[in-house]
Amino acid sequence: MRGMGNMQGMMKQMQKMQKEMVKTQEALNEKEFIGTASGDLVSVTMTGDRKMKSISIKPEVVDPEDIEILEDLIVLASNDALAKVEAETEATMGKYTKNIPGM
Repeated sequence: MRGMGNMQGMMKQMQKMQKEMVKTQEALNEKEFIGTASGDLVSVTMTGDRKMKSISIKPEVVDPEDIEILEDLIVLASNDALAKVEAETEATMGKYTKNIPGM
């Protein structure tokens, strides 16, 4: 019977950790991350759940003759925002997954 008490205690710890993970993930999802490109000529705002909220393009970067530069800057700013989301996700959620195989 002694083993059952340890198992129940472990299950309670797991449930507590799961609740903490959910709260942490929800907070991360609400957080905003801003990615920029080329000296803030283009900026992209994303949430922690990787949804784009807004994009800002400075007028001086808009050249109808060279739309490819603008496209590249949007991609760079988006990737910068995503990299920030990934870094924050690892920093906040990594404590829950670092000892779990396959995570």
